[in-house]
Amino acid sequence: LGQSVWIDQISREMITSGELERLRDAGVTGLTSNPTIFQKAIDAGSDYDDALLALAEKGLGPEEIFESVALEDIRAACDLMRPVYDAKGGADGFVSFEVSPQLAHKTVETVSEAKRLWASIDRPNVMIKVPGTPEGIPAFRSLIAEGLNINVTLLFAVDPYVQVANAYIEGLEAYEKAGGDVSTTASVASFFVSRVDTATDSALQKLIDGRQSVLEDLLGRAAVANARIAYSRYQDIFKSSRFE
Repeated sequence: LGQSVWIDQISREMITSGELERLRDAGVTGLTSNPTIFQKAIDAGSDYDDALLALAEKGLGPEEIFESVALEDIRAACDLMRPVYDAKGGADGFVSFEVSPQLAHKTVETVSEAKRLWASIDRPNVMIKVPGTPEGIPAFRSLIAEGLNINVTLLFAVDPYVQVANAYIEGLEAYEKAGGDVSTTASVASFFVSRVDTATDSALQKLIDGRQSVLEDLLGRAAVANARIAYSRYQDIFKSSRFE
């Protein structure tokens, strides 16, 4: 179907038990993470206990400890997904790690943090996640212009998606002008689907309960319709002579 199956989950247990390798061999071609996902993984069992204790005994603070264990998992996951990356010529096999959510509305700081994480992880198939906020989009453009792989997340509406897609091309143009090889720079736009229905269905249900039953047929349909419109814009932009 021309699709890639990525999982939105990571844990040390997945890596050490061989589960991630099994999923990769079954057809999973990438994975994403975020601070909440790591929090759940750390809370779920004892896999991180020894590492957390050792880092705490060194006098590290909570954020430093979190980053140390998280980046260790990200590097290991990148290494496990590297065969996919190599087999696909750099078109798949990525692992994503997110900049701090506290920087969502800070352009300069987002650029700096993304570059630091990129250098620290030091894997060609890592993607740094940057939020698609008004402040995040120019940061994304700047990072693409420097040749980093970026996953733009938290996209819910069509207009921000179009802004991100154009920013990607602008970044590639700047990277090429600076002598970079644009074929080595990858990016993903993480366009959310189910959360749109969560919001719209709640509003629709209130209207339906208010005796507007004619709206029942719209339940569960807004998110897919929204995504299809975004995909149509994607086709227009990336089949253009400019992108070619």
